[in-house]
Amino acid sequence: MTAQLSRTLRGIQRSILAGIITVGPLFVTYLIFSFLLGALAKAGLPAVHLLAEYFPQGMFGELWLQPVLAILLTLVVLYVVGRVTSLVVGRQAFGLFESLLERLPFVAKVYTSVRQLLDSMMSKREASQRVVLVDFPIVGQKSIGFLTRTISDAGSGRALAAVLVPNAINPTSAFLQILPMENVIETDLTMEQAMSMVMTGGAVGPEKIQYSKAGGELGSGGTAPAVAQR
Repeated sequence: MTAQLSRTLRGIQRSILAGIITVGPLFVTYLIFSFLLGALAKAGLPAVHLLAEYFPQGMFGELWLQPVLAILLTLVVLYVVGRVTSLVVGRQAFGLFESLLERLPFVAKVYTSVRQLLDSMMSKREASQRVVLVDFPIVGQKSIGFLTRTISDAGSGRALAAVLVPNAINPTSAFLQILPMENVIETDLTMEQAMSMVMTGGAVGPEKIQYSKAGGELGSGGTAPAVAQR
């Protein structure tokens, strides 16, 4: 009786685990899209409510339809802004707008930092590899990082790398490391592959990865890099 109950419990446990593995990715995808769609709807709802006041008998007055219209309106606005800023006049107007933002003490710091981060993440990779491996949390243990920029040591002129190391499963929290370029191992991972590995704890990813430097030398060594919690 006890053995049968134990087998039954193990069977239930395996079934629950299989259900979590099946539903988990769908649930995470649902959360991400819910957040994005909710943000788009929240941005467009004030305009939809304003239109509903002028056209109370139209579709803008339908409560169930307002979130959908808000999302569509926000996407249209983003498309128009993107098209306008791609033109010469649009770029000049946007440059003037940015110059005004840069005169605001606190807003300038936040806006400039976010803009530089987005530009770095969205830019096409050419000579330098953006997805790298670094020794973290200790020497000999590698972590996936994103090379955001290169700087130089004010004293020696040594080339340094600013690498953002996201936390697994929860990449919204990360560490910022400043370390010598020779301790950075460039990989052939795409940004999408790296984010998939981070968000799934390594369960999803390529079969091979560039773990050592060209020539067979393991990247590492030396003093521990400067680390800052983001």
